[in-house]
Amino acid sequence: MNLHQFRFVQEAARRNLNLTETAKALFTSQPGVSKAILELEEELGIDIFSRHGKRLRRITEPGLQVLKSVEIIMREVNNLKRIGEEYSKQDTGTLSIATTHTQARYVLPGPVAQLRRQLPQVRVSLHQGTPDQVARMLMDDSADVGLATESLAQMPELVTLPCYEWQHVLVMPADHPLAREEHVSLEQLAAEPLVTYHPTFTGRTRIDRAFAGRHLTPQIVLEAIDSDVIKTYVRLGMGIGIVAEMAVREDPPGGDLVSRPLGHLFGQNVTRIAFKRGAYLRNYVYAFAELLSDRLNRPLLERAMGGEASDYGL
Repeated sequence: MNLHQFRFVQEAARRNLNLTETAKALFTSQPGVSKAILELEEELGIDIFSRHGKRLRRITEPGLQVLKSVEIIMREVNNLKRIGEEYSKQDTGTLSIATTHTQARYVLPGPVAQLRRQLPQVRVSLHQGTPDQVARMLMDDSADVGLATESLAQMPELVTLPCYEWQHVLVMPADHPLAREEHVSLEQLAAEPLVTYHPTFTGRTRIDRAFAGRHLTPQIVLEAIDSDVIKTYVRLGMGIGIVAEMAVREDPPGGDLVSRPLGHLFGQNVTRIAFKRGAYLRNYVYAFAELLSDRLNRPLLERAMGGEASDYGL
């Protein structure tokens, strides 16, 4: 058995047993993938996949156990590569960060710029997506670090730590009647057309739960993943907006939009940093995490990656 066989089996499972897509992803031929998988099954004496003709139909019960072992083997192979790079190149390489738009736009610029000043030989690659896509990029080894508010804590394949807390804020034109209110109620919000985040982004689930808990149906007229887009449509008079507080920190005082905190209605959100469980973290990954939050440091991250169960609560 060899690493090529392991890689083909792993990728076939990731590609929903589609051998054509598996071959494309691995830059090889479909017959070559099929042959390698069959040879591995013959050597192990089991069927990893059940078949209908030449097509893979499902993963067998022993195949599920094989895949678990393959995941460990391939993870350790990646770790070996990273260890080699760590000691041959020191603080040189590419830090790959998977995150949502809000984090990339409002949170990461400062830490990324600081990292580049400290370690100018480190390149940074930003990948933006939904929280679920962020998790998938980590599990597929497409990213070293993930940062998001939703989903990450529910993934057992990931090690996640709380990074910082934030609340939602209401944004509206300065002449809007609610601008005269210091504490806006859910009932007042429900009576207005609202512009806010898509349900999978930036703490939207807390907003929905709060309205449902009071048996209110909000008038959401537009959903977006971009805080700047939400503010643009608020300026156009489509409604009042609910955005993350990070999105208004740079707004000049006395501008055309005003904001009011909504933590008393929707509570506090926790943005989490995440790593693939068992991954080897290079020096610049630790350095970036420490720049991202003063709650994070290398000893804490090493304990978490080593398997300590504590959530290291804020």
